[in-house]
Amino acid sequence: MSPKNVILVTGGSGLVGKAIQTVVAQEGQTDESWVFVGSKDADLCDYNATKQLFERYKPTHVIHLAAMVGGLFHNMSHNLDFLRNNLHMNDNVLQISYETGVKKVVSCLSTCIFPDNTQYPIDETMIHNGPPHPSNFGYSYAKRLIDVMNRAYHEQHGCTFTSVVPCNVFGPHDNYNPQSSHVIPGLIKKLHDIISEDGVTFTVMGTGKPLRQFIYSLDLAKLFIWVLREYNETDPIILSVDEEAEVSIKDLAEELVKAFNFQGNVVFDTTKSDGQFKKTASNKKLRKYLPDFQFTPFSQAIQESVDWYKANHVSARN
Repeated sequence: MSPKNVILVTGGSGLVGKAIQTVVAQEGQTDESWVFVGSKDADLCDYNATKQLFERYKPTHVIHLAAMVGGLFHNMSHNLDFLRNNLHMNDNVLQISYETGVKKVVSCLSTCIFPDNTQYPIDETMIHNGPPHPSNFGYSYAKRLIDVMNRAYHEQHGCTFTSVVPCNVFGPHDNYNPQSSHVIPGLIKKLHDIISEDGVTFTVMGTGKPLRQFIYSLDLAKLFIWVLREYNETDPIILSVDEEAEVSIKDLAEELVKAFNFQGNVVFDTTKSDGQFKKTASNKKLRKYLPDFQFTPFSQAIQESVDWYKANHVSARN
C-alpha cells in the first residue's frame, strides 16, 4: 500500500480489533495511519453518523468488524433486531465507503452463518447453499448479504470489497460475560472464579467430545492485515487453523487446568447438550496463498489468554 493510507477499523475495541491494534504496534509501520473506533464513536446503524465518521477520518481502507452479536438465547429471542441492525450497519459502511472512494473494505463474516445441513469440511463456496441454523437466522442472513453486496459493488462499480470468515476466535480482550461469551472465555472466567473461591470442582457442560477449531486472536490479526494488504479477490476467504488442529472440549478443559495450575477435579455434566459435534472448516484457500504461515501453538495461546485474564479480570468484559 502507498504512503499515508488511513485504515479505519470499525468494532476496534473488541477482541479482534484489539488484537489488530497489538500487531500493528509491534510492526511499527510508518506508512499507514490506523484508526480504531467503537460504538461510542458513531452509531453505524445511522447513515448520517456513519458519514460524519468517514468525513472525520477520511479512510482509504476499512476493516469492518462492527456487528450486533450475542449468545444463543439472545439470538433466538431477537432475530429481527440482529437482522435489521446488522443490515443497516453493513449497508452504511459499504455504501459510504463507495461514496467516499475507499480503496478497499475487508468485512468479517463467521462460520456460524453457514447452512445448518452441510458437508464437512465447509469451504468458501458453501455459504449460500441452504438455510442457516434457525436459532440465529437474522444474524446469519445479514452477514451473508455482505458477501452478496461485495460482489454487487464490484460488478457495478469496480469496488475492491471482500470478506473473511474466521473460525472460533479467542485471546486477550475477549468477552467473558457468562450470558454471551463463547466457550474459551466462558471457561476461563469460570475456572478463575472457582480458584478465587477456593473451589475444588471445575464443571464443564456436556460430554467434552465435540471438536472445534480455535484461532488465537493475534494470529487472526496478522491474517486480517495480510488480507488488507495482499488479498485482492472479491470472494471470501476462510481464516482458520488447519483441520488437524481441531481440539475437543475435553482437550480444551485440560489445557485450561494446566494454564491455571488447577489442582482440583474436572467433571463433565453429561446432562447438558453438546451442541454440534463438529463445524470443521477448510483453510485450503488460505494455505494456497500462505503455505508456511505458523499458527501459535494452542497450549501457548491458551496460557497467554489465561495470563491476560488473570492480570485484567477486574476491567475485562465480564
